[in-house]
Amino acid sequence: MNSKILNSYFLILFSFIPASIIIGPAISLFNILLIDISFIFLILSKKNFKFLSNKTVKLIILLCLYLIFNSIIAKDFSMSALRNLGFIRFGIFFLAFNYFFYNKDFVNRVLIIWAFTLFFLSLDTYIESISGTNIIGYGEAYGARIVSFFKDEPIVGGYINGFYLIIIGFLFYLNNKILNNYKYIILIFTIFFIIAIILTGERSNSIKAILGFFLFYFLNDHFKFKEKILSVLLLVLVFIFLLNASNFLKLRYGSQFFKPIISIFQSNNEIIIEKEANKNLYIALYQSGFEVFKKYKILGVGNKNYRLETCSNEKNPKYLCSTHPHQLYFEFLAEHGIVGALILIFILSSLILSKIKIIFSSKNYLQLGCLTFLLTSFIPLLPSGAFFADYNLTIFWINLSIMYAVGNKTNVFRFN
Repeated sequence: MNSKILNSYFLILFSFIPASIIIGPAISLFNILLIDISFIFLILSKKNFKFLSNKTVKLIILLCLYLIFNSIIAKDFSMSALRNLGFIRFGIFFLAFNYFFYNKDFVNRVLIIWAFTLFFLSLDTYIESISGTNIIGYGEAYGARIVSFFKDEPIVGGYINGFYLIIIGFLFYLNNKILNNYKYIILIFTIFFIIAIILTGERSNSIKAILGFFLFYFLNDHFKFKEKILSVLLLVLVFIFLLNASNFLKLRYGSQFFKPIISIFQSNNEIIIEKEANKNLYIALYQSGFEVFKKYKILGVGNKNYRLETCSNEKNPKYLCSTHPHQLYFEFLAEHGIVGALILIFILSSLILSKIKIIFSSKNYLQLGCLTFLLTSFIPLLPSGAFFADYNLTIFWINLSIMYAVGNKTNVFRFN
């Protein structure tokens, strides 16, 4: 096939990724599978498999093998195997990113489209927060929670948080020569995205986004220390203003989130913790996840088997029937046990932390944006979606893939 036609074909597929996630999981899955299958045919035609000797690729293969093992020991093999075998597509997805995103022109074209997609979605979030519905009428049936184009799922804050640091990093990555003239405009865009996240009322994603902002700009050499402090103060003031101006946000971030956590840290009394667990859903979920872990300490109940365990007829009174414990570390412990949790943490931390020194020294802000998102994904105690759920895993692997792909010293095809 003509190389220009092939390049254009993959350009369309990669450009469509953020929009496909918004349209729905089936479209997103189809788009990823199309990228994966097309890439496999491309690699087979090239007959160059040296990338398989790369240490990062070996770690991803090890992760896939562990998940296959996790299916074998799971309480329900079929339920676990479907998710774990499906994970392999993200390994191929990672390789496809590395193959095409080493070309800066390809990256620029794709991420400009991503930037417009994210800006439009964020603008729609503002519209819904003011009018009660988004531009096509979604949101009215869901109350004060903002859904934007996701219709009946309040996940738009997590979506923006998953992409905004990619876009901000990309704007710094474009051209270092003009950054000093436009860095304040990029800062304004950053705050624009974070305000959109805060307005959704998604507390955990708002905290992650704000911490991501602090980390990204603290490590950004284009701003003087005084400018960094002023930027942080500006964001804090904006957050306080929004809380005071909205009863909905005051309820979401105050009464329903910070107060229960503060009350627990202020007391070592088990009775107080039990009372808070009865009042706060997340504390009850964490407790439930820990109870599952206590029953399956070594290898866990199996990926995607948490619901099967907690919703069974003969359940522990401390179990809370749910799809997952809503916290990454409790999810790892409950579904993978101490052995599996350590394997997962070792592999994931190796994939992320092993490249920190290279990223810091290269001053590649697109890599830094992705790294920042990945680091904030592992903040202890904060509620989270199921790590291995398709939506969360897609956004996670997009950030991990780009972090590797756009660096001269990190791209897995660079040294082959």
